[in-house]
Amino acid sequence: MSDQVRTASPGYATGQLARALAAVVSAGTGTDRERALLKLRRWEDVVGGMADGTLAVGSRTAVADTPAWVTLEVAHGGFATGRYVAEVPLSEDEAARVASFPDDVPGRNERERLNLWYLGDAGQAELLDALRSGRYRVEVPEDAALPVVALLLDRGFPEQALDLVAELRPLAHRLRLTPRFEPVARPSGSAVRLTSVKDAAASLRSVRVPVQLARMRAALTVWDPLYDRLVALWCRTVDGELPHLDENATVRGGWPCRTWPADWAAARTGWLADFAETCRTHAPSGRQTNPKSNFARLRGALESCPDGSDALTAREVGWVRRVIAGTVSHRGAPGTGRRDAWRTARVATVAAPTHAALAGVLASRLDRYPADGGLPSLDVATAAVSEAEATAEVPRGTTMPERLVHKAARSLEAPVDELVRLGVITSGETLAVVLPQLTSRLLSAAIDDPVVAGLHEQTYTAFRRRRGLLLLNLEHQVRFTELPWVDALAPCRSPEPDDAGAARRALRQAAVLALTAFPHALLPNPLVTELRTLAEQAGLELPLVEEVAADIFTGSFTTKWRDAAAVASRLLAGTLYANYYDLPAEWPEPRRESLRWGKRTAEDFSELCRERAGTPGGSVAANGMVLEQSQILTTHNLAALVDGLDLTDELRERAPGLAWQAFGWVVRRSTQRAAHRHAALIRVKNAAYAWRQALFLLSFCEPAVQLAHAERLAREARDTVLEPAVGGLLHVLRGGRFTATGTARHGAGVRFLGWAEGTNSFPAHPGRN
Repeated sequence: MSDQVRTASPGYATGQLARALAAVVSAGTGTDRERALLKLRRWEDVVGGMADGTLAVGSRTAVADTPAWVTLEVAHGGFATGRYVAEVPLSEDEAARVASFPDDVPGRNERERLNLWYLGDAGQAELLDALRSGRYRVEVPEDAALPVVALLLDRGFPEQALDLVAELRPLAHRLRLTPRFEPVARPSGSAVRLTSVKDAAASLRSVRVPVQLARMRAALTVWDPLYDRLVALWCRTVDGELPHLDENATVRGGWPCRTWPADWAAARTGWLADFAETCRTHAPSGRQTNPKSNFARLRGALESCPDGSDALTAREVGWVRRVIAGTVSHRGAPGTGRRDAWRTARVATVAAPTHAALAGVLASRLDRYPADGGLPSLDVATAAVSEAEATAEVPRGTTMPERLVHKAARSLEAPVDELVRLGVITSGETLAVVLPQLTSRLLSAAIDDPVVAGLHEQTYTAFRRRRGLLLLNLEHQVRFTELPWVDALAPCRSPEPDDAGAARRALRQAAVLALTAFPHALLPNPLVTELRTLAEQAGLELPLVEEVAADIFTGSFTTKWRDAAAVASRLLAGTLYANYYDLPAEWPEPRRESLRWGKRTAEDFSELCRERAGTPGGSVAANGMVLEQSQILTTHNLAALVDGLDLTDELRERAPGLAWQAFGWVVRRSTQRAAHRHAALIRVKNAAYAWRQALFLLSFCEPAVQLAHAERLAREARDTVLEPAVGGLLHVLRGGRFTATGTARHGAGVRFLGWAEGTNSFPAHPGRN
């Protein structure tokens, strides 16, 4: 197989640029337009950089003349834009500091002068003071670079400090290399949070009144009262009984424009002024602007009577009379109890406080807590509006809507399992967001010096917020230890850290949470990365593998995939999963390996995946078929975790309920209508993956439970697109096997797979083995 270096095609980026441009054109609010313009700018940078050669998308050094450790701005799909995240304008505090410098502070621009000043005695003293007190925040990994220099010099490691400065110096004019200074120390402990109080409050303040509701409220509370005043003004010109409709919808009663009260002209002028002012503060709708609407007819007639004279034509007076008759007959005359009751009932329908108003109250409540900290209790969010918080729109005792409570709960600080139970962590992807907070503390436990450990902890958490690049040619993402300032801290680490036990406990907790809270879902790559880091800290060699995108698959697997498959075959021998997917009984030695792009690849594993998929790969669909077989053979990390962490007994106890949760998800997903073909393909793929997870869990159940689950599934899936797949499951449970094309050897039924060449949609299709 050729080792020719592959690069990403610009086609995807060009398509994203076109979609971003369309989003800008169709953006509604100013906020939406700003967001769309930001996305457009990113994709313009991507397309332009790929065209002029300054971007090498697919490489871990995607930006020309830029070290791999620099944190890059990354657009959707892993495309680097060419910008540096740490290349930001000076803050107000930084600008003030630079303005105070004497002229002899060197540097080609203000950023470089500031960075170089922090290498001097006064700058190092300021950094060390912040580090010792904990009054700093590392937002991007580069923020920790110069603090590490200061610590190395302070701890007696000048050579390491000078080497680090030499590596940072070429980018000192572009990158912010110091943290943000804060008046209070950063809290640390065993609890985690999904976001900070500041971000949760900002999310709450972004809540807006829906456009339709805003229009309705404006109509009922602003325009309708104005209309009532307009009707009343014309009613005052009626001589005799007010016009009304009889049972045949014929207008009866007196005529308008027959009497003109002395103050009518002044009242007319006042109404027109109020109308003009209202139009400036509230956008009028069709009811006010449509020439054929009652509002517009009465207003037009009013504008034609500047002095209350008989300026209207007979036709116009007739229209005024009919409008008065209609509204008086249906709603009552202005100022009467009937009309007031009708108007009060209408206003009551929108009188409840809006979510936007309540979100403002809740955001103000959150402002009482440290901005970059977390909420100590969910009671802060769930408490009803107090007397001190009440406003004219939000009365005392109003309860907070669940939707707003959930927004605030994202900043709740609590153990991971508690956040899962409360529904704050809702997926493996979300779990991966908070897990670095625990991992960072465990990694920092290997450092005896608490000041160095605190900086190391914040740096790791910031590093895990880096967005991953799209990588080809078996390249791997930049590792934490590749950051020059992290590597320079090696002399500060304990030679034999005693944190393996804590890391193993954290790893076990995270793995159990992922398996039990989201039994239908693959472990996402960010979570796999954290689990691998914890495993390394615990001294465990677990062959954890990532999900590979079908459109960038190079056709080879590194040796850890074969190792993971060997674990799966051993753990699942003789089980439902092994029988359903025909797992190899064993993986013989010696292995057949080769070297591609400097990585050891398992050729025997790759060949088996292609053989089972029935395709050599190449197209996206064919690659997907090969990759699905790799996931089947490895169970995509389930077997490695259960075996390596000895979770068999714990899983066996909970497997029946978890398996049914996964099956239930498949049933629900299979009945959803897809918006378009691509959505249908994704639906099939995810349903097949969840099906595989369910079979893994079901393999730890007693045979009677397995059959009961399958029979229940058959009842729920009868006459649905899942029926062939359920038939295949029952076939295997009763001792049958699939043919080479994935169909039942006797009777109806197929093996449910998520990828196939050609049409790929429900019903579940047979797949090759």
